[in-house]
Amino acid sequence: MTDHPAHGERLVQVADVELCVETFGSPRDPAILLVDGAAASMLWWEAELCEQIARGDRFVIRYDTRDTGRSTSYPPGRPGYTFTDLAGDALGILDALNVDRAHIVCRSMAGGIGLIVGVDHPDRVASLTFVSTSTGEDGLPPPSDELTGNNSAAPDPADRAAVVDFVVASARAYSGGSPHFDEAATRVLVERDVARTRNIASTLANHFAMIFDGPSRGFGGIKASTLVVHGDRDPVFPLPHGQALRDAIPGAKLLILQGAGHDLPKPLWDVFVPALIQHTGGDRIAIERMR
Repeated sequence: MTDHPAHGERLVQVADVELCVETFGSPRDPAILLVDGAAASMLWWEAELCEQIARGDRFVIRYDTRDTGRSTSYPPGRPGYTFTDLAGDALGILDALNVDRAHIVCRSMAGGIGLIVGVDHPDRVASLTFVSTSTGEDGLPPPSDELTGNNSAAPDPADRAAVVDFVVASARAYSGGSPHFDEAATRVLVERDVARTRNIASTLANHFAMIFDGPSRGFGGIKASTLVVHGDRDPVFPLPHGQALRDAIPGAKLLILQGAGHDLPKPLWDVFVPALIQHTGGDRIAIERMR
């Protein structure tokens, strides 16, 4: 394996929006596009994690979705886009980077983006990985009582310290009591994230206010090889959500991260990264803890 550096952040024009993109590794290697969930900029795919994946001979792409980080923002409460538009952004980034097909990794809410791309644009998808997401079907367990009990009112967006405290507290709750949660490291990440965000009020509100349209078919219409990754402590989508997602996608496999909540804690990267390298075409490293 070679040491692949980051290529630096840059703004990419996709249709009428600007999206901030950063890549790691060599464009000659298989591409992995990381798409994060609600209100999460690309920083939540930590640079160190991206570098670790890139050392597996992968070209890693992370980006700020609309209304996060340095990408285009809209007035708070009035997002000018739908889920389908966000899926189009993902494809537009691949176009801008001259990537014909990519391994798409979607976390949490972005599972809907992976579903749209996987069902309606299968020619662009080398594989799919869903992290901490759900089919959304009836009958699955609701969020944990501990999570709902930790909900608090959104802070004044003008009070940066209050925003940081709010996001850190949310991340702590989303960890589901994981022993791997690192509050100090999370606070550093959140402080950087808030400082670089165009409009934090829009980040806090708009992904929850957009229109959640869908693809032409459900998860059963996915043909790409699919890996489902789920923490056994996830308080947002308890583990049966991940199991239901595996069952809904033909041939999908499930990797359960022991001790993880709704996140990918650093101590478990040595489980997640080899599994992802294997799933995206590597044949040198065996997947562990696969069910």
